Formats: sequence, C-alpha cells, structure tokens
Amino acid sequence: MLTSTTTPRTVAVLKPPRNVPALITYATGIVRAVDGNASLPSPVPPVADLQSAIDDLQAAETDAQTRARGAVATRNAKRSTLVALLQQLRTYVQTRADASPESAPAIIESAGIAVRKPMPPVARGFHSRPGRVSGSVELVALSAGDRASYEWQTSVDEGNTWTRLPTTLQASTSVAGLTPLTTMVARYRVIGKQGEGEWGQSLAVIVM
Repeated sequence: MLTSTTTPRTVAVLKPPRNVPALITYATGIVRAVDGNASLPSPVPPVADLQSAIDDLQAAETDAQTRARGAVATRNAKRSTLVALLQQLRTYVQTRADASPESAPAIIESAGIAVRKPMPPVARGFHSRPGRVSGSVELVALSAGDRASYEWQTSVDEGNTWTRLPTTLQASTSVAGLTPLTTMVARYRVIGKQGEGEWGQSLAVIVM
C-alpha cells in the first residue's frame, strides 16, 4: 500500500560521485561502515557483492587509463553496476531506519550514508492517497477553478530527474507501477488564463 508522508521521516540520501576514483572511495567507505554493523544485520545486497563490484570497477578504471578499445565503455558499465547496488543498499538502509524512527538518523549515518529531512507538506493542500490497486497512488492538488488544467511530474531519484505525466483537466491524477520500499517525489503546476504557473513544492510519497 502507498501512503503519503504525514509525519517527519528521516530519509537516506545516496550521493555517488561521478568521478570514478571518488566513487570507489565513497563506496569503500560505505562497505566498511556496513560490514558487521549490528543495525544492518542482513545487508541487501550482501557486502561481498558490493566489494566485488568495487574491485571490478577499480580494475576497469585501470584498463580505461590505457585507452584500449572498449575499455572506457566497460568501465562505465562497471560504474553503473556499482551505483545500482548502492541504490539497493540505500533502500535496505531506509527500510531499517523506517522500522525504528527514533533511531533512524543514527542507523542511516552508521551505514556511511547521508541523512536528509523529508520535504514538508505542501501548504496549498497538495497530497496523495492510496490508489485502487497495489503499486498505485493518486495525487490530489488544490483546485484552481473550472478553466484550469494541471501538469504533473514525478521523480524516483530524489528530484534529480523528472518524468512528465499526462496533463489533466481535473486537480488529480494517478500513478501506477511503483516499486515497494522506495520514495517517489511528485509536483504539479497550474495552467490557467495567464499561462503556465510555477512548479509547486514537491511532495514525497512512500511506497510501503
């Protein structure tokens, strides 16, 4: 079931560097923090898988420095693999933190991952509610009148990139196909007689 955030929630934020050597250092720090961490007894993915991905990226980065044909593409693929595993780990850490709200900041930071406070509720009444089927959610905005339409966007990476949803004439829309134990961020803007309005404050929606 999907519910919108109604109480303050401590959010784990992954910030993998784009620079490969920096990413290797960043990921290594996380592995050291997670390995044997009593607050994270069964990491997903396992520490061994993360370490293997780090080792693979290190080797690929070394090969890329030789400028051999295909080495850069291989290095980039290894980087993507490591970042994907780190994202899986962030989800696991977030799940552990959500299970112990009072200890959430300490749990997240103990994994070597940054903490971000949740976005506050939108003042104009923008909110979400569970959809009719599992993995869906309905977004509801404050009505701007009969002649208004609404543009919607969602993000699954903390607002770094946005996906546009179909424009609606109603002050609501539905999103389906969401993944449990992740956070979706949504926003909207009104299109009225004066043209497009500004994007409103974002709303975080937890996939439970």
